[in-house]
Amino acid sequence: MYYLYHIPGKKIGVTRNLNTRVTLMQGYKEGEYEVLEQSDDIDYISDREIELQKSYGYKRDRTLYKNLFKLNMKVNPTEQTSTFPVPLNKLKGNLIDNLGMEWKTPGYSFKLEREHIPWILANARTSMFNDNRSYIYNKAFYEAFFNPKHTPEPYPLPSRFDLIRTWASDRGIYDQGNSHTQYVKLMEEAGELAEALLKNDKYEIKDAIGDMVVVLTNLAVLEGMQIESCIESAYQEIANRKGKMENGTFVKETL
Repeated sequence: MYYLYHIPGKKIGVTRNLNTRVTLMQGYKEGEYEVLEQSDDIDYISDREIELQKSYGYKRDRTLYKNLFKLNMKVNPTEQTSTFPVPLNKLKGNLIDNLGMEWKTPGYSFKLEREHIPWILANARTSMFNDNRSYIYNKAFYEAFFNPKHTPEPYPLPSRFDLIRTWASDRGIYDQGNSHTQYVKLMEEAGELAEALLKNDKYEIKDAIGDMVVVLTNLAVLEGMQIESCIESAYQEIANRKGKMENGTFVKETL
């Protein structure tokens, strides 16, 4: 199914995965975008995207979605490398849109699965001949996932903290922001959490807690730390702490 989505004031686009494309990659939560139409007809949805971009006054895509989709299916294989017809900053979304695609090189046969994407993103390089193309080395990809003579260690998936840091870096938060602005943001999110608790609004409670974790992750980076080390330090402090509950609060034992 293809979804024609609208981010008010920003853009109209097409995707097959709203959560990945719009929420994880672009940072817009439910309620901050709308689905205008959906269809399993790629020809219709491609034409409709251009029509709506024009009617809403947005910049129109030069290439129809259906043609971009077909282009992305064409991996250029050589003996040494497999080259994707997209730049690094568009590689993730195009890989997600083409899960299950297969291609052959002179020495190997590949089929793209979701578990391969983190490895490809970590190891892909920009083509020296064309900035709009990116490539991986065939043998390394084969050894990481396809060699039947050994079972390699699984490539570690990026944690949510890694994804948050990538998201923040892409948006200039680390280059243009500072710890003070993040602290103010944290207090704003804490206020939203307090309001949600008073209303017993579970959805908003969950949303506010998540937003606070995002802000704390970014605040740690701006202070030259990682939130994982902050959590570990806090845990080491409380691991063997003794005390008792008083009026709904844990009070540590004092010597």
